[in-house]
Amino acid sequence: MSAPRPLALITGGWRRLGAAIARRLASDGWDLALHAHHAESFDTAFADELRSAGAVVFAVAGDLRDAPCAAGLVGQVGAMAGRVPVLLVNCASIFHDDTIATLSLAALDEHFRTNLFAPLVLTRAFADALGTDALDRDGPRGSVVHILDQRVINPVPDQLSYGLSKQALHASVRTLARALAPRVRVNGVAPGLILPTDDYDEAQWRRLAGIMPLQHLPADRDIADAVAFLSTAQSVTGQTIFVDAGANLEAYPRDFVYLER
Repeated sequence: MSAPRPLALITGGWRRLGAAIARRLASDGWDLALHAHHAESFDTAFADELRSAGAVVFAVAGDLRDAPCAAGLVGQVGAMAGRVPVLLVNCASIFHDDTIATLSLAALDEHFRTNLFAPLVLTRAFADALGTDALDRDGPRGSVVHILDQRVINPVPDQLSYGLSKQALHASVRTLARALAPRVRVNGVAPGLILPTDDYDEAQWRRLAGIMPLQHLPADRDIADAVAFLSTAQSVTGQTIFVDAGANLEAYPRDFVYLER
C-alpha cells in the first residue's frame, strides 16, 4: 500500500486566502484539515473540489479566541485523521478599524487572542504532537507558516490593534524558528492587498494596482505559491516572504481602502 499523503492543518481554511492555500496544497499532494470559526462555514462543494484533487478533507470548528480551543485543535485533528499534521498554516485572523484615539483594551484583547495568542498556542501544540527533542533527529519533521501582512514593515494608523497583533506575530517567526529547531521550521508569508471586499469598487482597485512598485496587485494564488514553497523548503526557517507587489517598500499614509478613491 502507498503511504498516506502528508496532512496540513489550515486555520481559516474554508474561504478567501485560506481556501486558495488549501487548493494549492491539495494539488501538491496534501491531505487537509480545514478549520473554521463556525461549522456553518463548512462548504460541501469546496470539500468536493479538494477531494477531486486527491485530498482527504477533515473539517474542524472552534473559536480561536478561546485558548483551550486553540490548544486542543491539533489533537482534535490527530484523532480525526489518525495521524498528526506535519504542516500548520496559521491563516485565520480578524481585523477591525481603530486608531490611537479609539483604541480600547477590548479591541486589543480580541485581536491579540486571535492573531497572536492562537497561532502561538497552536504552534506549541503542533510541535508537541510531533515531538521536539533536539536529540531525536530522526523523528518526524514539521513546518509552520504564519500568514502576516505586508504592513508589519510600514504600519498604517487605521487598524492599530490589528497592526500591532500582526507585528508581534511577525516578530515571533525568528524566535520560534530558533526555539523549535531542528524538528520544526517556522516561516511567515506577508501578503499585500489581494482580495477586494465590498468597500472597493473596480475603478479604485485598478488605481491601487498603479501605486504598487510592480504596478499590479498580487493574487491569492501567489500567496498560496509561497506557502507551498515554504512547506517543503527543508533548509529555510525563520524567514518572512513578502508577496505584495513591492508594497512593503513604500510607506502609504493610510489603509488602502482610503486611498485612490
